[in-house]
Amino acid sequence: MEQEAVTFSIDAFPPAKIAEQAENTGVAKAELDFWTLLVLSILAGAFIALGAVFSTTVTADAEGNVYFGLGRLLGGLTFCLGLILVVVAGAELFTGNNLIIMAFVSGKVTVRRLVRNWVIVYAGNFIGSVGTAWIMVLCGRYKFGHGVIWLNALTIGSAKCSKPFIDLLALGIMCNALVCLAVWLCMGARSTTDKIMSILFPITAFVAAGFEHCVANMYFIPVAILVKNWSPPEFWPLISRTADDFHALTWHNFFFVNLVPVTLGNIIGGSLLVGLVYWFAYRRKHGWCIRM
Repeated sequence: MEQEAVTFSIDAFPPAKIAEQAENTGVAKAELDFWTLLVLSILAGAFIALGAVFSTTVTADAEGNVYFGLGRLLGGLTFCLGLILVVVAGAELFTGNNLIIMAFVSGKVTVRRLVRNWVIVYAGNFIGSVGTAWIMVLCGRYKFGHGVIWLNALTIGSAKCSKPFIDLLALGIMCNALVCLAVWLCMGARSTTDKIMSILFPITAFVAAGFEHCVANMYFIPVAILVKNWSPPEFWPLISRTADDFHALTWHNFFFVNLVPVTLGNIIGGSLLVGLVYWFAYRRKHGWCIRM
């Protein structure tokens, strides 16, 4: 009796197949229950924060001591830890979930479901990121490297709170175009190794280029504000600075100067420049429908 041959391939999925998978994944994400979605989004915020912790540590004291481009490269490579944990370990990240727009324009996800997912995941990412920032401040890291790690955190956070609206909007657009491209590539991957390799270059590129990621900033800026407001008196002589040197680090600037334009830019970059473009290229022939 003849047996049918089993076809097996280790090749990555082609773009058209990735587009179909992205739609189906969007439907599955939109249908997750509240508590699962919230817990997984808190995890994602913590994971991205861990990547930021790694990056901040590795690039501490790099300015003036390491070639600028090399320092940015190291920061980007180490930051990749965050998205690797999100994709491989499993979590819900707001910026990656901007790709749900593909299922939305195909009529498979309603407006209510789309907004519900984005709001819950954004809130959960915030809790995870800020919670991690609090824990890191409690770790006494001001002693590490004679204060250079927290000085790096203060410098990064202050710079992010000092840029014009249009700059942050544009930087946010470019950032999430790369993040969603990384997620897109992961959907075409067939192994854990494939997924990690798919993440490395797009994420390293966005960090090295100085683009802005709203969830990463939910760690970078709050941790800098907490360091400014809660560091013990013996910390400031270590870095030869005072808290007044970082006047841009306020909660107002975090929310309204940085987070608002960066979030808008991330939505545009992920939903429009990646999600809708690939939907138009590969899925428009299946028809589109906006469901309320």
